[in-house]
Amino acid sequence: MIGQIAIGVLGAASVFLSQDRREHWRKWACICGLAGQPFWFWMAWESQQYGVLALCFVYAWSWARGFRMYCMDNQERRHAVHAR
Repeated sequence: MIGQIAIGVLGAASVFLSQDRREHWRKWACICGLAGQPFWFWMAWESQQYGVLALCFVYAWSWARGFRMYCMDNQERRHAVHAR
């Protein structure tokens, strides 16, 4: 039950935030998406839905790319600007 609620809330939040015009809010899409992945993996494994499990890896990789782009790369750029 908790897993289904987490999948619904975090999944909807990640999709909603990914379409925001402001970059500051878009970065939260990948954070919500990554936070929901453990629930997706667990649900797919428990229900033996191996096709969904394979998609979980693709989605996790995609959200991780967004996290790197919006969170980690921006932090690296900020440090480079402040070092000048």
